[in-house]
Amino acid sequence: MGGMTATESARAPRRAFRGDARFFLGILLIVVSVAGVWLVVAASRTTVPVYAAARTIVPGEAISSSDVRVVDVALGTVSDAYVGPDDLAAAAVATRTIEAGELVPASSVGDADASRTTSVVVRSAVDVPASVEAGAVVEVWAAPLIEQGEYDAPRILVADATVVSVTRDDSMIGGGAAALELVIPRADVAATLAAMADESALSVVPTVGNRS
Repeated sequence: MGGMTATESARAPRRAFRGDARFFLGILLIVVSVAGVWLVVAASRTTVPVYAAARTIVPGEAISSSDVRVVDVALGTVSDAYVGPDDLAAAAVATRTIEAGELVPASSVGDADASRTTSVVVRSAVDVPASVEAGAVVEVWAAPLIEQGEYDAPRILVADATVVSVTRDDSMIGGGAAALELVIPRADVAATLAAMADESALSVVPTVGNRS
């Protein structure tokens, strides 16, 4: 009863070996976990150079080195989602508004040849609010000329235009007019030029929810 049989004596070292294996496996898991945490922390502290907009850049506008500045930021695994000093092509244009100071996303930059927008200068018959500035989204309305001094009811000419620049003429009585350089879809160019040629009264108004 008190002694171990030959079979039990042979099994004892095997149980000890299994215990050692579990011990070393536990140590290995701890080492791997610590290494993983270290790699995550190290990656979060690593900075990469990317471009930030030096000014507001509107859709369809060419982007050159003078329009951006290099900043070093810690982006971790999403660094490829932003444009760096080696990523800006010579014919790059903005595909959406990039606010001044914003990091330049790769998704906001496209090829000029593939751009579906163009710029036109429109003179608004009425002044535009102070909130309308570079980067603002506006609508262009046109009131067709019926005869001298008489116009038809206004209708939307361009539903989605982006302001490049605004020149206000405050010297005119009654609020004055404003000339705006706008980026509009190419599909709206013909109608816009036709409205100008027909001497329609054009008005530029901010869209609902436009920034102020």
